[in-house]
Amino acid sequence: MMQPKKTKFRRAHKGRIKGNTKGGSALNFGQFGLKALEPNRVNAREIEAARRAITREMKRQGRVWIRIFPDVPVSQKPVEVRMGKGKGAVEFWAARVAPGRIMFEIDGVPETVARESLRLGAAKLSVRTKIVARIEGL
Repeated sequence: MMQPKKTKFRRAHKGRIKGNTKGGSALNFGQFGLKALEPNRVNAREIEAARRAITREMKRQGRVWIRIFPDVPVSQKPVEVRMGKGKGAVEFWAARVAPGRIMFEIDGVPETVARESLRLGAAKLSVRTKIVARIEGL
């Protein structure tokens, strides 16, 4: 499971994801990518499940880049616990994803395989996505 080795603070505020992504909206590595269309938190398990689905469909050919990292600790209090007594323990790690963010990139496989593997990966994520391709000859 992905999570940071070390953080400055143990727990984080919830925050809001407003506006479009500040950076990471262009394909930098591969020919095809998976772009987020809505703001949400994507947890580490979803990222890993999507990665597995993508690499399995590609039959471990080509290359996959994961452009997001779960660096936000999400805390939850146990069930049926009264109010107060501090913030809950860290339950999972998540990545904040804003609209326009490229989450995965792949290269080295034919377009049909690439689109199908990204479609299967997108099914594992809690954000609506679209598949984008690099435009050649510009």
